[in-house]
Amino acid sequence: MKLDHALVNAMRAVLNDDRLSPAFREQALVLPAEAYLAERMGVADPAAIHQARQFMRAGLAHALQADWLDAYESNATPGPYSPDADASSRRALRNLALGYLVESGSAAMLQLAGEQYRKADNMTDRFAALSALVNSFAPEREGALADFYKRFEDDALVIDKWFSLQGMQRGEVGPHAGKRTIDTVRALMEHPAFNLRNPNRARALIFSFCSGNPAQFHAADGSGYRFWADQVLALDAINPQVAARLARVMDRWQKYEPALRDRMRAELERVSASASLSRDVREIVGKSLAT
Repeated sequence: MKLDHALVNAMRAVLNDDRLSPAFREQALVLPAEAYLAERMGVADPAAIHQARQFMRAGLAHALQADWLDAYESNATPGPYSPDADASSRRALRNLALGYLVESGSAAMLQLAGEQYRKADNMTDRFAALSALVNSFAPEREGALADFYKRFEDDALVIDKWFSLQGMQRGEVGPHAGKRTIDTVRALMEHPAFNLRNPNRARALIFSFCSGNPAQFHAADGSGYRFWADQVLALDAINPQVAARLARVMDRWQKYEPALRDRMRAELERVSASASLSRDVREIVGKSLAT
């Protein structure tokens, strides 16, 4: 793979054009989501999409590191927190820059994310820094996750975000490459704050992994699909409506490359074979298999 110099120059021009609002620049510089890219393909290969997108992110992180750092520093919002449009847009561009800076893998940039996490006076900046640390598997990752949980454990909506972030995290790289997101998700299902009977908590963790993390959910070994089937069956015994929404994750199973399709079909058939399946889930799974 090779990063197009024309793209790099175009991104640099947008990032450094102060005539454009920070809000516009932030939106223009966000790469398309992996799920969107999959929808644009005739036959989707989530692993290849993820690899290509990450290659581009890393390439832009290195090629524009000085520009990202300048954007990060120049879009700081000193003084008390303000929710006004200008301050919000500056925070958005600054946090996008932070994500790219951390993508470079530089120890100094990882420290920058840790510093932002510790000094943040608002949820937007704190969560953006936490996300950067989590997805870079920085040394401060576990400490920041534990600190965030301790700070907000009494706020259910914020803890939902904490679960969701980990459900959508990338697979670990480098010396920890053997650890997968699905292993993290399974471990979090044993967390005292997780309860499968709580629909919001189930959506925050399980749905985030199954529908918001294509590369990890569509693992070549089919582990994500087995997990999906297990959770559809477990939820169906508790809350058929929530189970039905999770079942829809497989609606587009025929769009994927053949090896993945075979594994997806096998798990759809396993769910369909359950004698105790609710009417809603049986209808959704049956339609998926019939297409």
